[in-house]
Amino acid sequence: MHTRENFGSKLGAILAAAGSAVGLGNVWRFPIITGQNGGAAFIIIYIACILLLGLPIMISEFLIGRHTHSNTAGAYRILSNGNAWKWVGRLGVFTGWFILCYYAVVGGWTIHYTYLSAVNAFKDVEASEYGNIFEGFVSNPYLPVLWLFLFMGISHVVITRGVQSGIEKFSKIMMPTLFIIVILLVVCSVMLPGAEKGIKFILVPDFSKVTSGVVLQAMGQAFFSLSLGMGCLCTYASYFEKSTPLAKTALNVSVIDTLIAIMAGFIIFPSIFNIGMNPDEVGMGASLTFISLPNVFQKAFGDGSLVACIFSVMFYFLLFVAALTSSISLHEVATAYVSEEFNVTRRVGASIVTIVVLVLGTLCALSFGPLSGVTLFDKNIFTLFDEFSGTFLLPISGMLIAIFAGWALDRQLYRDEISNHGELKAPYFKLLIISLRYVTPVAVGIVFLDNLGVFDYFK
Repeated sequence: MHTRENFGSKLGAILAAAGSAVGLGNVWRFPIITGQNGGAAFIIIYIACILLLGLPIMISEFLIGRHTHSNTAGAYRILSNGNAWKWVGRLGVFTGWFILCYYAVVGGWTIHYTYLSAVNAFKDVEASEYGNIFEGFVSNPYLPVLWLFLFMGISHVVITRGVQSGIEKFSKIMMPTLFIIVILLVVCSVMLPGAEKGIKFILVPDFSKVTSGVVLQAMGQAFFSLSLGMGCLCTYASYFEKSTPLAKTALNVSVIDTLIAIMAGFIIFPSIFNIGMNPDEVGMGASLTFISLPNVFQKAFGDGSLVACIFSVMFYFLLFVAALTSSISLHEVATAYVSEEFNVTRRVGASIVTIVVLVLGTLCALSFGPLSGVTLFDKNIFTLFDEFSGTFLLPISGMLIAIFAGWALDRQLYRDEISNHGELKAPYFKLLIISLRYVTPVAVGIVFLDNLGVFDYFK
């Protein structure tokens, strides 16, 4: 029998869960999607989707984890009495473990770009060369693997130290650090000449751009941004104290996650407008983060200047911290599962998880170089991992969680848990159940179909 730890404080629980939710998507996806879909109008729709779709699933994952005090697979097995619903938990574990295999590769990229920024490697680089720098790095047969091993090594050390001494202590240090860096970067960015255009771009709503596609984007971003469907929140909640207010904790995590995402916009857009670029010109994802932004920062703050160097270092270290906090939560999902289901120590469980991630992660890391010829459906290994998880695993897992919580889970158990057995008021209970039964599964199903490109046939 394993003696399970709990988080030592409510703050630690909130920061750990927030660290799981705050990831790379907050910085390299949310700002540009916001800019391309009406600015503040998109944010309003996004917040509505968080409340209607994200919070019900998050509260449910918290409830399932805290009630059972078990890993994600064990939690669903307990609550389902071993029937077919137990596979929802196993799917969550697989999803989290699978995502970590390629997510850790990107985490390694953030370390490399922090290093490049620190040595002022972007000084005197022509705009056309940034793409070559990135492509040269990811196609290198050694460097991406080296940074992957370093990134996973840090994650492994935190996980092996346990819940309070590892995850909670790390979160209490790194999440405030993340906030401080974000604030410093925002202050620097909004003080640039012409920054008011970037500020207006993200604050003043343009409802003329709001279409059904914009709503779908907001629904998808709300779902994926909160780390739903991958076992992280359920696993972390299994370490919550019984007195932890689930709904309040879920709301706090959602606010922190959304705040970081919006503040990322205040970092990126003033810099972009300062050099006379439009958001549509900078791309998304890796293209934005590792090709466009190094060029933007050099031009905005002075090519090769100390300010440009410091700003760039802080930005990529911010990405590293965001990637690491999310990776640790993904690592914990798999580690808790292996250690508890197979009755091995945390250290052994963490080692098994790390080894598997390093093997598969190495394949992903090399898929832009030595293994670039290994493809399926014209996609390399990294892209297959990325798109399979985003298109299939996450929406299917999230939809099943909502259906399980809304239809299969005992309603009295649900009421007792969110009210802490009557100690807290829960006037939103009926609305929560209605959302889980009817709204959330349909909405996530629509996002799933959109990811598959079904709606493209109707355009």
